Amino acid sequence: MATTKGKEVETAGRNDAATPANPRGIPQAPFVDKVEDYVTSRADVEPTLRRFQELIAKYQFMEQNLQRRVVGLKDKMPDIQKTLDTVRFLQMRKDEEDPIETTFELNETLHAKAKIPPTDEVYIWLGANVMLSYPIEEAEQLLDSKLKAATQSLQNCEEDLDFLREQITTMEVAIARVYNWDVVQKRKEKEEEEKTKGKKSETAEDG
Repeated sequence: MATTKGKEVETAGRNDAATPANPRGIPQAPFVDKVEDYVTSRADVEPTLRRFQELIAKYQFMEQNLQRRVVGLKDKMPDIQKTLDTVRFLQMRKDEEDPIETTFELNETLHAKAKIPPTDEVYIWLGANVMLSYPIEEAEQLLDSKLKAATQSLQNCEEDLDFLREQITTMEVAIARVYNWDVVQKRKEKEEEEKTKGKKSETAEDG
């Protein structure tokens, strides 16, 4: 019987078809309403608590990964927005004759002045030391799609983080309930032992 209950707990740690999950496939934690659904004796308590702790560890691992991803997205999105604004500005000025006067960064403490003639082409860093030339219209579409994708990804990450915190809380409550159930059972066993000892003592006195 303990093995069957253990399997129910383990299933909740995987994204099986029968396991409810959020839109990104993170499995929902089992809600322990009745402890007896998971443990039938005190012998089941330790393995059940261990499995619950393993589930919490998995949720916390996913939480840490998502937190790092959120930090990366929040760092990247302002750069995408700034580049997109620049491309739109160049597109707005491409039909004008006068060059654009600006400054550009040579290093953290040194900037230089430059004149940019009207252009219908820009170069965009794609990462991994790769830069490609794009017509301004295509560059705007590319950057706009990247910004929208990053914004959606950030929203998904934040929703997943909220979901994970809920699951961790659910598992912490489950652990507390199983632990409290074990304490109550231990107290009952002790009372039964004391009653048994009392009866034996009375029998010995009668004899």
